[in-house]
Amino acid sequence: TNSFPANVMAEVKSVPLEVVESDLHNRVDLRSRTVVTIDGETARDFDDAVCIEKTAAGYRLWVSIADVSHYVKEGSAIDAEAYERSTSVYFPDRAIPMLPEALSNGICSLNAKVDRLTMTAEIDFDNDGRPTKKSFYESVIKSAERMTYTNVKKLIDGDDAAIKSQYSHILADIKLMAELAKKLTARRFEQGSIDFDLPEPQIIIDIKGKVEDIVRSERNEAHKLIEEFMLSANRAVAEE
Repeated sequence: TNSFPANVMAEVKSVPLEVVESDLHNRVDLRSRTVVTIDGETARDFDDAVCIEKTAAGYRLWVSIADVSHYVKEGSAIDAEAYERSTSVYFPDRAIPMLPEALSNGICSLNAKVDRLTMTAEIDFDNDGRPTKKSFYESVIKSAERMTYTNVKKLIDGDDAAIKSQYSHILADIKLMAELAKKLTARRFEQGSIDFDLPEPQIIIDIKGKVEDIVRSERNEAHKLIEEFMLSANRAVAEE
């Protein structure tokens, strides 16, 4: 159900609508960096964001995820309810959230152009995509753009002049991300990884909420880019 118990909603009233200055104590400030979220067209909440730069030795990648724990304290009513729900559940036409909307679509969603609290994995790679250094810390970001897989693919391909013009301020970053992602994929395959590129169904719902069609969902270079970066971040944490 989308409704939450009264004690949960009572706690939600104290959740801030925006990041306040006191939240920034001891956090690394990444707001000046070009951070973007990349998700599907229909996504309503944004959990992770990425940022990249070219270094003398190779690349530096930042993978940031929403710091939900800053707002959901252990033992609180919100925490207990989220534990009961375990996860958000996504249907073709709606979602049943794990957290109330003020959190899941609000302060804990990495929406564009606003400050958000995050946990960040910062990873250095050499020119061949080998990780050489890593660090993890609490941070604050301001996403420059809410990107979709479709538009990121168009930027990577470079064939759509209108999209290139619209996102000219992040085009170099996206190209650099694609460059690193290809090297990460190549290294993974060298180490024996298998890419299970299996078809995924996408259910098309009509205006009355009935299933109109089931089509094959495209998995393009932008999907693979995000997959590689999330794998790198997870691996860096797991090896710690």
